[in-house]
Amino acid sequence: MTARLPPGLPRYLVRRLCQAVFVIWAAFTVTSLLLYLLPSDPVQIMIGPQAHASPGQLARLRHEYGLDRPVVTQYVTQLGRALHGDLGQSIQSGVPVITELFRALPHTLALAGASLGLGAMLGGSVAWSAAYASSPRLRAALLAVPSLLISVPTFWLGLMLMELFSFTFRAFPASGGTGFASLVLPAVTLAIPSAAFIAQTLGSELIKAMGEPYADTARAKGASRSRVLRGHALRNAVMPTLTMLGLLVGWQLSGSVVVETVFARDGIGRLTEAAVRTQDIPMVQGLVLLAAVCLALVNLAVDLVYPLADPRVLVRRPAVRSRQRPSARAAAPAPGGGR
Repeated sequence: MTARLPPGLPRYLVRRLCQAVFVIWAAFTVTSLLLYLLPSDPVQIMIGPQAHASPGQLARLRHEYGLDRPVVTQYVTQLGRALHGDLGQSIQSGVPVITELFRALPHTLALAGASLGLGAMLGGSVAWSAAYASSPRLRAALLAVPSLLISVPTFWLGLMLMELFSFTFRAFPASGGTGFASLVLPAVTLAIPSAAFIAQTLGSELIKAMGEPYADTARAKGASRSRVLRGHALRNAVMPTLTMLGLLVGWQLSGSVVVETVFARDGIGRLTEAAVRTQDIPMVQGLVLLAAVCLALVNLAVDLVYPLADPRVLVRRPAVRSRQRPSARAAAPAPGGGR
């Protein structure tokens, strides 16, 4: 016997996949439009501010890079190249953008994965403790911790951790991107705000679920508070937390710019800082496209997990028809009724 897919799942998957493709295309289009509207000259940036080139030389360079073509032609050409994996060359280094991205991406993925995993453990522990606590004061104190941690600037937190654990106790290196020791402080710097977001969302949802009637019914049947949390409240509170995890990926990408700069660590964040500072337009466009792809894939993965956590997302209410023909049962006279 072959397993049958749940009703509505294929349509749900196709719809989510189309949304992911649209987000990637929209990010590429908006970035291209904004870069075209910039007052800077890519050719002048490429040759440097100190170099002096004749108008003929500048015209030849613009023709070589296709910058003298109409905007629509440039956009269609770049879109076709991007579909084939060609994002152009970096103005500063002359290396293909796709090569630079693949060279820096593993460092950022290691940092984001470590910080997100650590943040999930810390945030989940705080949320569980707040929901399990029977004392209202202890619960309020635990829920106040995430709000405090969210307000802490990332760069200040990184500098404080560096001062304490690198220069005072000399436990971890202050910079570099090789080895496990160099990953600890940057990961903790990104993990603490992530844990605060997760604890705030999951904690409030767990406490809300513990006050629902099904939780009261389970406790009336003799279930312990821990069992009610595991068997009933957690399943209903996980949906908003999954959405928060998808949003945290975008925050991790933006936070990596600060963290990798503070700790002098190679990665997408430091590459973004250098590209913006030097106005490397092809690199900026490639970085925005990479961020859009990562966010679309993560949100697509979260959307695919939704039906596993709650199959009700596949159920679509039928449209209410104002003029509906009565059924045969409704039109038939009642038994024993006369004319």
